[in-house]
Amino acid sequence: MIKLTLNYLPDSYYTVYMSLSIGIVGLPNVGKSTLFNALTKNKVEAQNYPFCTIDPNVGIVAVPDERLAPLAEAVNTKNIIPAVVEFIDIAGIVKGAYKGEGLGNKFLANIRECDAIVEVVRDFTDANVVHVEGKIDPSSDMETIKTELILKDLESMESQVARLEKESKKDPKLIPALDLAKKIKEHLEKWEPARDLGINKEDDVAILKSFQLLSAKPHIYVLNVDESHINDSANQELGTANYIKISAKIEAELSDLPEEDAKEYLKEIGQDEPGLNTLIKKCYDLLGLQTYFTAGEKEVRAWTIHKGWTAPQAAGVIHTDFEKGFIKADVTNWKDLVDAHGWTKAREQGKVRLEGKDYVVKDGDVMLFKFNN
Repeated sequence: MIKLTLNYLPDSYYTVYMSLSIGIVGLPNVGKSTLFNALTKNKVEAQNYPFCTIDPNVGIVAVPDERLAPLAEAVNTKNIIPAVVEFIDIAGIVKGAYKGEGLGNKFLANIRECDAIVEVVRDFTDANVVHVEGKIDPSSDMETIKTELILKDLESMESQVARLEKESKKDPKLIPALDLAKKIKEHLEKWEPARDLGINKEDDVAILKSFQLLSAKPHIYVLNVDESHINDSANQELGTANYIKISAKIEAELSDLPEEDAKEYLKEIGQDEPGLNTLIKKCYDLLGLQTYFTAGEKEVRAWTIHKGWTAPQAAGVIHTDFEKGFIKADVTNWKDLVDAHGWTKAREQGKVRLEGKDYVVKDGDVMLFKFNN
């Protein structure tokens, strides 16, 4: 038995399986591709006609985290590796998408691959950018996409119920799945998305996931507003609190500016940070995610895990062998490590703890893992 402490390992040893994929959706010409360009700084097409984005554009975006730089300074490294999120710019949807109108089938298939949905809703005026419905009405646009997702899910659940009714006669173990399928179908028939059903039991969550329902995915609305309305009070007409306001035009301008100029621009318009940073953080909260760090002279690296995960699970994000052979972990808070200017002083000050398999990792923990190899 060999006991190893994870501090620095060759890059080939890292196998990150905690990926995060966010689909950007909306009606045509609402600013999806402009927002995607600003997020990724990849200049995909963003022309003024429906279905410009035919194949999903994929961009890997660093998760903004102000803790990384001071951590790197504390452990004397210049190599910073942030957590990342994958954004997918998906083709615009129109009425009838559930039955194949426009690029409906392609759109809906692409959504199935995402962990969450960011729906861009148009609330800006521009005579040069046509609206597919001929009017600016955010609530109506939201209802259109909600309708298409629910209709597609209803179509799917009708097939699931029919299948399970037949198969459960031969296999009684499928009865719980049938009961849940009927419950979901009834909920969808009330015109409510599956994510609002409140399914929490572990077995039911697994069954729900197997159905691959579009309306079950976590959902954030991005209200794409005129630059002059970015600081207006909340829009009470949307019927949801789960949205943020962004001016895609402002975000596009910020993405082209040097860092110091961007900070000055934000200050001028009364914003603390880019709207895109807020969006990424909102996605983390929506999906119940958090960040822990590894820090040494080779690098400081951020790792994405689910809230409530234990130390072995967190170690497994780096490599599955670390979870299997987990023994203990040295743990400190990122701020304590920064204040102590490194691991040596942090240990001397009693800021480093030795935690076992039952330790639930907290956001901002810095960890060194000991494991059997």
